[in-house]
Amino acid sequence: MQLPQAFQEKMKKLLPAAEGRDFFTSYDCPAHAGLRVNTLKISVEQFLRLWPFPLEPIPWTTTGFYYARQDRPAKHAYYHAGLFYLQEPSAMAPAACLAPEPGERVLDLCAAPGGKTTQLAAAMQGRGILVANDLAADRAKALVKNLELAGVRNAVVTNETPERLAKYFAAYFDRVLVDAPCSGEGMFRRDAGVMTAWREQANPVYARTQRQILRAAAEMVRPGGRLLYSTCTFDPRENERVIGEFLREQAAFSLIDIPKEHGFMPGLQEDDCEVSAVARLWPHRLKGEGHFLALLTRKGVAEKEEPGPTGPLRTQGKLNLKTFGEFTAQTLPGVAFTGIFLAYGEHLYVQPEGVPALAGLKVVRPGFYLGQLKKHHFAPSQALAMGLKAEQAPNRISFRAGDEAVGRYLKAETVAATAAKGWVLVCVDGFPLGWAKGTAEGLKNYYPIAWRRVD
Repeated sequence: MQLPQAFQEKMKKLLPAAEGRDFFTSYDCPAHAGLRVNTLKISVEQFLRLWPFPLEPIPWTTTGFYYARQDRPAKHAYYHAGLFYLQEPSAMAPAACLAPEPGERVLDLCAAPGGKTTQLAAAMQGRGILVANDLAADRAKALVKNLELAGVRNAVVTNETPERLAKYFAAYFDRVLVDAPCSGEGMFRRDAGVMTAWREQANPVYARTQRQILRAAAEMVRPGGRLLYSTCTFDPRENERVIGEFLREQAAFSLIDIPKEHGFMPGLQEDDCEVSAVARLWPHRLKGEGHFLALLTRKGVAEKEEPGPTGPLRTQGKLNLKTFGEFTAQTLPGVAFTGIFLAYGEHLYVQPEGVPALAGLKVVRPGFYLGQLKKHHFAPSQALAMGLKAEQAPNRISFRAGDEAVGRYLKAETVAATAAKGWVLVCVDGFPLGWAKGTAEGLKNYYPIAWRRVD
């Protein structure tokens, strides 16, 4: 790979000669490919029993695996069932390092396209509040799709600046992830377009943006909470120096040591940063691309809060849920939803308890999207289908992964099958893919056109 000359000169100054030779040699090898098992839907053990191709564990996460590119996992029906997410191996490290727990309040501040967000969600196991934010509206749409595909039910998606978000969520979160926009030097081997667009003059510009984002993020961390800052670049101006300046400004924060194992290395020497505590992931030291990680904690202990309301599901405002009630009684008997019902127009959501008022924010998804409240019926969403377990829908049909019917369904084509009248949950090997409707003529396909598979 022909790296930019200015980049080569910079890296030669940053690395000792022998280390530099190994670093540049690594660019003659292809980037490693990874997938992460979505434990919201399936255990790692069950996935490994079902998956037809060889996998190799990624050592810094319990749910990640290397795969061979020729196996083309995105073509497999399990990808469309949300059983796994394709993710660069090093990119799995930030969420694994932040390690949220079920029941916590978690923020992914620069979330799109959602790989790290869905990893955080899986660790939370559907309990707690996950806020996923991205400033770019088009990227926020991709974020929504990936959250829906993964079956995440406890997320709120916003499209805001970090500064505005901080006004609504002051000292609110137990864990905050800042996967900051950066110059992307660590991704050159994976994405030639990033390398082509790279300009060394942009490093200071990114650093200014990163400092601003980090300041806003700090305001949203509760006492005793944790903040993980990460980039996929090598330049110290975007890494150690950003953290060093942050620590000078923010006396309430300190670094937590990230274990130097699995090829993780200390940071580069900078006067303002405890380089032994941060971690660098180098492409010649491990099977992954370049990353930087810094884990910080806010001093103090958060005040104990009274638990939120429990019991019957509540509603926000006056909602006519008659058609939704009829739908659940017929299609999802016994399925319970926890949180607060709210509607944006005819679109019905259920929001986790404890989310502050969001009026004035750009909200893309105020909660788990259930579907549309029509005058005479309820139209369930694709998100609802993906957030279910197959056994929750008595009226369901399941095909084998290699069945031609699965391919036809995922292309939004007619499927030759019969089912009971009404809404039908279509599954592959017992894992939901989406909705269809049983009619006298057969099965009517309701797979979203925007999601359909194109071979």
